[in-house]
Amino acid sequence: MWLLWLLQSFTRGLLLVLPCNVSKAKLTHVVFQQFPKQVISFSASNDVSMNHTTVVEFVLLGLAGSRPLEITLFLFLGIAYFFILLGNISVITITLTNNFLQTPMYYFLRNFALLEITFTSIFLPSTLYSLLTERKTISLPGCFLQMLFFYCLGACTLFHMAVMSLDRYVAICHPLHYTAIMNSRLCLQLILGCWALSFLSMSPPTIMVMQLPFCGPNVMNHFYCDASPLLELSCTDTGFIEELLFITLIIILPGTLLVTAVSYGCIIVTILHIPSSAGRRKAFSTCSAHLIVVTVFYSTCIYRYIRPEQRGGQDSDKVLSLFFSVLTQTLNPYIYSLRNRQVKQALKERVLKFSGSLRQM
Repeated sequence: MWLLWLLQSFTRGLLLVLPCNVSKAKLTHVVFQQFPKQVISFSASNDVSMNHTTVVEFVLLGLAGSRPLEITLFLFLGIAYFFILLGNISVITITLTNNFLQTPMYYFLRNFALLEITFTSIFLPSTLYSLLTERKTISLPGCFLQMLFFYCLGACTLFHMAVMSLDRYVAICHPLHYTAIMNSRLCLQLILGCWALSFLSMSPPTIMVMQLPFCGPNVMNHFYCDASPLLELSCTDTGFIEELLFITLIIILPGTLLVTAVSYGCIIVTILHIPSSAGRRKAFSTCSAHLIVVTVFYSTCIYRYIRPEQRGGQDSDKVLSLFFSVLTQTLNPYIYSLRNRQVKQALKERVLKFSGSLRQM
């Protein structure tokens, strides 16, 4: 708590000495014609002093510029969100209610499913509402909270994927010691560590973004509140925050990717030594599906947030964000869990039991 208080105090003090950069020409009552409700009134004289600024909400341009395309995207994202909820809720229910699925692997999958539901629910419902109603505004507090949880839960997803790859490494490469190593205490510590590390690492830069003054345009070319377009809309110097955010991401993304890649590399080497060709094919089938998801997720994340000298506001950024925040989240429960033989058997038994109870009614 004291560290957070110190950070906030330092940020407020820094912002007090950084004047807003506005034009020296006198400006009064600037009204965005495209969004008549968004009125930002300010005046500035030659000494660059501002009388007042008011930015009460941001305008998210969204994913489409035409109404037919918005309806198409609404249907696509609505179906994707339905399958995300259906797949992950099924994983949670099945792994909780079946005794033979009470192993560390399914414990991690259950927590990962809960994390995915939370992550996608931060922005997908509001995006669907915007596509359906054409209301593209979001309040300042809502925007800041969406950005904070998007980054924190996104980082938690990366840490969680690394932990699951370590679990698979221990299970396949050290099967005789798996139960002793991956005990319930260590599993809980790993899960709590993922959440703690994600919030501790991503909270400082995102909280600093929240402290910035916004005294100019309020239109963001995105479908959720992201740090890059927010930094571009701020009327003060954001160089330090940009560097801090970049350093944080460049540690988390390649760091977790390295852990995941090394774990799967060791798994592949172990699989190659399996004498049975059928066993090798089965193991490779499972690993290849996992690696496809990991590759798509990490490649889009790294290209979106770590590529040099090209920040948010571009249409390509929205497409990349759509890939790693929606597409991979839709595939994850079916690749990580529902392709598993034990999970499919448990799901089949659950469906048969449910259909039998319906017949009795």
